Amino acid sequence: MSKRDTVVGPIELKGLPTLELEKLFESSGIKRYRARQVYDAMYISRIDNVQEMKLLPHALRETLDSAYRTESVHLKTLQVSDDGTKKFLFELLDGSAIESVLIPSEMAEEDGHPRRRTLCISTQVGCNLGCVFCATASLNLKRNLTSGEIVDQYLQAQKHSLKPITNIVFMGMGEPLNNYDAVMRAVEIFNDQRTLIVAPRRTTLSTAGVVPGIVRMADEKRIIKLAVSLHATTQGVREKLMPIARRWPLDTLMDALEYYYQKTHKGVTFEYIVFEGVNDSSDDVKRLARFARRFPSKVNVIPFHSIDFTHPEGFGAQLKPSTPKHFQQFIDRLRAEDVHVLIRSSSGKDIDAACGQLALSDKAK
Repeated sequence: MSKRDTVVGPIELKGLPTLELEKLFESSGIKRYRARQVYDAMYISRIDNVQEMKLLPHALRETLDSAYRTESVHLKTLQVSDDGTKKFLFELLDGSAIESVLIPSEMAEEDGHPRRRTLCISTQVGCNLGCVFCATASLNLKRNLTSGEIVDQYLQAQKHSLKPITNIVFMGMGEPLNNYDAVMRAVEIFNDQRTLIVAPRRTTLSTAGVVPGIVRMADEKRIIKLAVSLHATTQGVREKLMPIARRWPLDTLMDALEYYYQKTHKGVTFEYIVFEGVNDSSDDVKRLARFARRFPSKVNVIPFHSIDFTHPEGFGAQLKPSTPKHFQQFIDRLRAEDVHVLIRSSSGKDIDAACGQLALSDKAK
């Protein structure tokens, strides 16, 4: 663990898959089977406080309460959008802060509740990739989140949803593949059939294009979904939008994604924000279609959401959303190229909770 990952304080019980929790308990002289009881209490019974884990003997509860902690994130503020989106501002033990977003689907069930409830989870405090269209870039990177801090975002957010959260997307603050080990520990807990949190097919990791992480996911045959923030079809434009493209050029990224498909037999979702006059030409459509046909994939077309509240400079300050008419034309042209197109909603835009807007903003409602 590097200094970037270090959190001072009691050892976290959350965030450790069963085997790791058993090893931790054994190293402390606690019987191995107690780890499974604590694990079940946290993720099946959803108990936060060790003292409420009545299955454990009193002496053990006292020991765990003094030497370990079960709370990794603390809800500081909760904002609710007009469309039902909820944005959570979580405070961490070291005083840092992160945001998570709970997004209801537009499809309603007979009881009036949305059929799908997606939690957008953060993986780092800030981000160092410098994508010019993303508000989180204004915060820089402070540190990686621990697996406990990642998992606890879900556990705390679920308390504020009347229905179970059905989907998890690693699309919040930070680059998930730059915090690979902690993210995959959290995934193991989320996808554990015993916890009944979410299925792998309802878990999506979004990367800006960290090639070594994509290759590692391929080699480990990870079964969660992979999404890639593409946003450009030429190397020059992508470098302007996403500095990471200088380290891993577009050709290198596409080769890695093809390798990923060959190893896992799983398709990829390309995320594509449409900027007026930057990446929305007919040539962009044709190039994007060629990318999408290289291996099974989908294209998630996303409207650009303003980040003016972060006072962007340079190229980022020049970016404008495509007009509604041009945005729809871009989608129609892609579909005419036989590309499977999805359209990202702008849920939570009024509370700075839409795609690309997470920057610890506390816009009042």
